[in-house]
Amino acid sequence: MFKKTLGSFFLALHNIRSHFFHTVLSVLGIVIGVAALVAILSLIDGMEKFAKKQISTTTSLNAIVIRTNTQKQINNVYVQKDTFTVLTYPHFIEVQKAISKPATTYIRWRATDQVAFGDSLQPVGVWISAMGSAISPYTKAITGQLFTEKDVEEKAAVVVVNRQFALAVLKDTVSIIGQTLVYKDKTLRISGVYSGSDERNPSMVFPFTLLATEETRGNPPEIVVDVESTLDVNPVKDEITAWLKKKFPDDDLNVFTNNVRLEQAEKGFRLFRVIMGMIVGISVLVGGIGVMNVLLISVTQRTVEIGVRKAVGASRRDIILQFLAESITISAFGSLLGLILGIAGTMVAVPVINAITKVPFQAAYTLDTFLIISIIAVVIGIVFGTYPAIRASRLDPVEAIRRE
Repeated sequence: MFKKTLGSFFLALHNIRSHFFHTVLSVLGIVIGVAALVAILSLIDGMEKFAKKQISTTTSLNAIVIRTNTQKQINNVYVQKDTFTVLTYPHFIEVQKAISKPATTYIRWRATDQVAFGDSLQPVGVWISAMGSAISPYTKAITGQLFTEKDVEEKAAVVVVNRQFALAVLKDTVSIIGQTLVYKDKTLRISGVYSGSDERNPSMVFPFTLLATEETRGNPPEIVVDVESTLDVNPVKDEITAWLKKKFPDDDLNVFTNNVRLEQAEKGFRLFRVIMGMIVGISVLVGGIGVMNVLLISVTQRTVEIGVRKAVGASRRDIILQFLAESITISAFGSLLGLILGIAGTMVAVPVINAITKVPFQAAYTLDTFLIISIIAVVIGIVFGTYPAIRASRLDPVEAIRRE
């Protein structure tokens, strides 16, 4: 059986060589369809890779966030709760103790407001954060020093500002150390300048324990647990969830991970991939009809040959196998040309996209794309080669030979 199948494929290659130009024209639909499919899948895979990189650089994928749920659902409508749990510094300490895996934990409160800087009380618009530990895993001191956990516990009136804040008020990051700023009723001494993820706007951070109760109730803080290993995200999330259920049975607090953002992005790209694949599939379908047309013409041209083969003992199964092998070979040949054309097309398109968008985007060629193309080649060969193969196998050998 294997020998017969191999022989059928060799015969198919011989027939393609004999009618090369005719075959190329006939599979032009497959070539264009597969090229478009390769280009679209590669570009979408590149977009997905770029999106994942952007998400991972702006947020930690290992972060687990505990956040107050300030709304409740009544008759499918979300309304504000009258009372809800607000996270406090003691809660933050308890969360640290509840975690068994290595992790960096911090509590944070964020808002935007204006502060008065220096003796002139110059107003500065600023992003404000209150933290319960060394600012975050993504910040480091440029000049001066960050406040410590001891400063938090002792409610020290210190604050650290980012580079943008320092440049906005004094044009340098050194002379600002030791200066004071006023935020609401708090007079804070600047102990350091930091750099971190919030580099676009003036920002400041002060100890969480300086916040008034009214400030946290109007804008509840959140606790972030950044585990060292991605494998520990789900186990630590389970530990936190168990602690919350024990501590707050009223369900006021929710636990989130940034993997949700990745999953949402993946779902969007998967949907886009399927829709575009279906649209491009129409071209592939037209190409399959072209393959069937080639084989039907081949049946007519080789009627005598088929009759002779059946007369000397070839079975219907042998004839069907021969034409299916030829169909699969033709569609595989067209798919290979389409694959090469699609890759070449993306190599030309990517620099143009980069020049227009100014984004460091690259197409991604994945194993899935090549597997899809291989499956398409086989499926087209079988689906569109079956009818010509059956038609050839049904020829009467005597009538076929007489046609000469």
